[in-house]
Amino acid sequence: MAQSLASLLVHLVFSTKDREPSIPDHLRKELHAYIGGIIAHRSGALLAAGSVADHIHLMISHPRTIAPAELVKEIKAGSSKWMNEREKRAFKFHWQSGYGIFSISPTHRPKLEEYIANQAEHHRVTTFQEEYRKLLTRCEVEWDERYVWD
Repeated sequence: MAQSLASLLVHLVFSTKDREPSIPDHLRKELHAYIGGIIAHRSGALLAAGSVADHIHLMISHPRTIAPAELVKEIKAGSSKWMNEREKRAFKFHWQSGYGIFSISPTHRPKLEEYIANQAEHHRVTTFQEEYRKLLTRCEVEWDERYVWD
């Protein structure tokens, strides 16, 4: 088989440094589009993006030619630089150093798209930490509470 093909759908989640509410409403759509460009440059596709002031959810058709950690590094570095150029503030914008990336079945794609689209509504009653713990538990990921919130 000469052709290399892949179908890798992932749900990527990470927060701002110290969960500071530093993603302004007026930049969200542009931020999502910018991140989509980073992913497209690596031959992947951003299928859905949703964020609130302190974190972001991305559904990605992950490219087969780059490791997940490398793609996340490029997304975070590029979007941090973009945010700092777009929005002058007293402090620099940073993402947390950690992240969660979870594989999803194509059959779960519509449900995840809906979940990502409704982030603002969802976070009226649930904190990022509560949401993230539930996601880790549902995906059967073990974590150490001392290190997951850097």
